[in-house]
Amino acid sequence: AMAKLFASEMAERVCSAAIQVFGGYGYVSDFPVERIYRDVRVCQIYEGTSEVQKILIGRALA
Repeated sequence: AMAKLFASEMAERVCSAAIQVFGGYGYVSDFPVERIYRDVRVCQIYEGTSEVQKILIGRALA
């Protein structure tokens, strides 16, 4: 759960930074940044939301 949470949140941070670098072009489907960001957002939802992962980590540590 810790690895999933870290990987999904870090990927989202990196993609958000890339979109900031690209500016408006980051949202255009012609650039791969848009597709990667969209895929990262889906992975966060598909693997279980960050809140669920945090609950699992909390239970494991308690």
